[in-house]
Formats: sequence, structure tokens, C-alpha cells
Amino acid sequence: MKIFGDVKNWTPRTKIYYGWIILGVASLGTFASTGSAQVTLAGVQSFILSETGWDRGSLAIGVTIGTWTAGILTPLVGHLADTRGPRIFMPVAAIVIGLCFYFLAGASTLWQFTIAYVIARGIGTPVLISVMPRTAAVNFFYKRRNLALGLISMARPFYGAINVQIISLLAIQSSWRSGYRVIGTYSILLSLPLILFMRRTPEDIGLLPDGERKDITETRIIKGGTPVAEEVSWTSSEAMKTRSLWLIGVSQFLIILTLGNVSFQLVPFLNFLGMSLPVAALAWSLTSVLDSFSHPFWGFMSDKYSPRQLMFVALPSVIVATFLFLLVGDKKVAFGLVLLWGMASGGLEVLGGMLLASYYGRNSYGTISGIVGPFQIVGLGLGPTLGAFMFKVTNGYETMFLFSVVSYVIATLLIIVAKRPIKSLEVAKLS
Repeated sequence: MKIFGDVKNWTPRTKIYYGWIILGVASLGTFASTGSAQVTLAGVQSFILSETGWDRGSLAIGVTIGTWTAGILTPLVGHLADTRGPRIFMPVAAIVIGLCFYFLAGASTLWQFTIAYVIARGIGTPVLISVMPRTAAVNFFYKRRNLALGLISMARPFYGAINVQIISLLAIQSSWRSGYRVIGTYSILLSLPLILFMRRTPEDIGLLPDGERKDITETRIIKGGTPVAEEVSWTSSEAMKTRSLWLIGVSQFLIILTLGNVSFQLVPFLNFLGMSLPVAALAWSLTSVLDSFSHPFWGFMSDKYSPRQLMFVALPSVIVATFLFLLVGDKKVAFGLVLLWGMASGGLEVLGGMLLASYYGRNSYGTISGIVGPFQIVGLGLGPTLGAFMFKVTNGYETMFLFSVVSYVIATLLIIVAKRPIKSLEVAKLS
């Protein structure tokens, strides 16, 4: 039993702050789970459909069900991230989605593929991509928290693009099924480093956020030194009573809805203007790269200023870029406009989570972000379908872009109203 306890409590000694280890290992989990992300399936669905002959619309329904399943599970995963931490749940999720990828690769019917995809998407997204790794980042960092959130958030689009290439290359050489078997094997093997290295909070290993040591901090206080400042944290029940939480949730719904609405139509839009599909796809690939690398930039800037201030930079930028889509008729100008839109919208993907952390602290961040998560997931699942419907009804893209501009404007107004809630000192002391 003593040996088991020693193994359980073992933490590697590192010359760098352990929080950076947490970010690195958590991002490896994101790499595995993006095999079921929308961005990956959107890039490889042509290989799947051409081999199987399945209906594209039916496949899309499965994607939507998987996305909304993730939304349903997000509040539960957020609570578990706060109370239990990632050390058990992330390895278990990695094994489950690895097995799902094997089952998905061997599927002979669409319903078999859909079941495997829904399980992988529903479990993988909140546990390996969004709530659980972001909660770990919030717990381990304070001064550079937004940079940490930006780094962990960039993994989804970045690794999604890599998984598209892995599956596509193997699809050309043999079959897309081989690609999913490779990712499935990686995911199962990943469970070992996840259980060895992931931790819930820095306090669990004798540290404080940003690398302060408990013993050194306590000695500093005893000798009359300056204690480390503690942030005010809200419980989930307290946060749910604030108007700002629900305003942020609705704004996130509109932002993510519009993101899915526009992003899934950009390649067809460029092709509609006369651009060849390979060049249009290149524009989308470059947009994904810019989206990915913009996340740490927005995080770094949010640590210098504030997430709310940065939202008033990103939102007007994306409003202008989206409005210009209504006026542009030249495909070369549209190519550059797509890149501008990608950089601005990339900030909006991560600033919402940073805003929650700055408003409500770290002690219940997982649960609180889990409350907001369904707003985002529902918007993400609905966006592509809404965009396709608008094009089908109007036979053009003007209505879609106009709707998007209005949605961004409403989201901006909601953020203006959603000011930082004030927690009384009496309530803060009891928390």
C-alpha cells in the first residue's frame, strides 16, 4: 500500500514551473480528441463519403448530435474538473475515444460510424479540448493566466489541421480508416503520460499559482514580508445569481453561432466569386493557422490589459470584416478579407473563457465555464446548418453575412452591459 501511495503522489522534479508541464501534456490530449472535431471531419469528409457512398446530410446530422452531446456533458465535466481534477478523467477519456476511433474506422454502416463519432465527440471535447484542460490552466496560473489559456486553446485548430493532413495522406495511400486507426493508437498510448503528469491544482504538489512555493510563502508572511495576493473567487451558485454570467453566455452563443455560420461557408463563398477550390481551400488553411497562433497573442495582451478591453478590439474588427464581405466582389480582395476575419474571430474564440476567469476566479472555474459551455456548443452545432439554410433559401450569401453582422453587434452590446460583478467582503471571506 505504501508503494502504491508513493506512486500515486509522485511528481517529477522540473527546472521549469510545473504549470508549463500541465499545459504541454494537456495539449497532447487535445491532439487526440481533435480527430473527432468539426474542423477535422470537415477536411476529410470527402474521402469518407467517396468510399462509402453515405449521404452528406446524414453525416452532418451525426456531427451535430455529437456536438450537442458534448454540450450536454459540459456542465458535468466542469463540476468534475473542479472537484476531482483531470488526472483520472483525461486518461479514461483518451482510452475511450481511442477505442471509438478504431470502431469508427471499421464501421460498415453510417449508424455505426455515427455512434462511435458521437461518443468520441461527446466525451472528448469537454474532457480533452475545452473545460478540463482550461480549468487546469486557470488553476495553475494567475499572473500569466490568459497567456496560458491562449496556449491551451491554440491546440484545437492547430492539431485539427495536423489531423486533417494525417488522415488525408493515409487516405490517398490506403484509406481514411488507416488514419483513424493511427490516431486511435496514439490516443490509447497517451493515457499513460496523462495519468502520470496531470494534476488538479498547484497546491496538490506543494506550489501556488505561477510557481510560488507554499513553504517559502508561509515563511515570508511569518517574517513580515508581503504575502502573495489572493484573487476573489466565486462559487458556481453565487455566479449564477449575477446578471453578467448569463449575458456572457448569450454573447458566447451569438459569437460561436456566427463563427460556425461563416467559417463553414467561406470556401464555397470564395468559389462563388470565381476562385478555384484549391486556392479557396488554401485561404481556409491559412485562416486556421492564423486563428491558432492568434490565441497566445490575445492571451498575452489580455494579461497586460484585460479580456473585456480586448473584446472591444476583436468584436469591432470582426464586425467590419464581416460587413466588408457584403461589398466585396473581387476574389483577390476576398482572399485577404478571409485572413483578416480569421485573425479577429480567433480572438473571440478564447476571450470569453478568459473573461469568466477574470470575473469569477479559479476555485469554481470548471463549473462556471461548464454552465456557459452549452451556450457555445449549441451555437457551434447550429451555425453550419443555419448558414447552409440561408444560402439555400436566398441563393446567395448576403443574408448570411448581414445576419452575422447583426449577431456580432448584439454580442457587443451584451458585453458592454456585462460588467465585472462585485463581491462583498463579507461574502468573500466566507467563500
